[in-house]
Amino acid sequence: MPIKAVIFDIGNVLIGWQPEDFFDSVIGEDRRRGFFAAVDLHGMNDKIDAGANFHDTLEQTAKDNPDWATEITIWHERWIDMAAPLIPHSERLMYALQAKGIPVFSLTNFGIQTYDLAAQSYPFMRKFDRDFISGHMGVIKPDPVIYQMLEDESGLSGDALIFADDRQDNIDAANARGWRTHLFEGPQGWADRLVSEGLLSKAEAA
Repeated sequence: MPIKAVIFDIGNVLIGWQPEDFFDSVIGEDRRRGFFAAVDLHGMNDKIDAGANFHDTLEQTAKDNPDWATEITIWHERWIDMAAPLIPHSERLMYALQAKGIPVFSLTNFGIQTYDLAAQSYPFMRKFDRDFISGHMGVIKPDPVIYQMLEDESGLSGDALIFADDRQDNIDAANARGWRTHLFEGPQGWADRLVSEGLLSKAEAA
């Protein structure tokens, strides 16, 4: 079956997302290690990605972890500095596909408020042909339900879809549904895959 839509994850595919590196640069590696060990930041972020209010969740996390309130405030106030930088080659691939009439969807673990915040800095986030944002869907990857929801809403499934994500568990869940997949390790590899699938020429994928 020909590919009928290309699906992009966003974090670490179209924009960077490395909170550890950001906090290393702000508070130093030793303090960051203590912070990440003491506070379940990834669990906190999963709640936000599943639809919890960003501001309320950060406020409650700070109350629950008073020894780390300063660092949690940094997470809150400088969140956009963690969601960086733009990966320009990936953005070009998105637009190149759309220029050829190939629909491009997002499938991303992203909070409701944080998505709106990021979209102010990254206009491409408002230009997908279809948005599948976990915060609005109430479920996060790699739960099979989020993949089923995309299929149900788009009317597409199996190898009519090709999906790029930087996490193996998210890729495995898509593979289980018969999607074509690409484990994203850099934009050039993704560009090469789109060329090999016949979706873009080498010039278009540059």
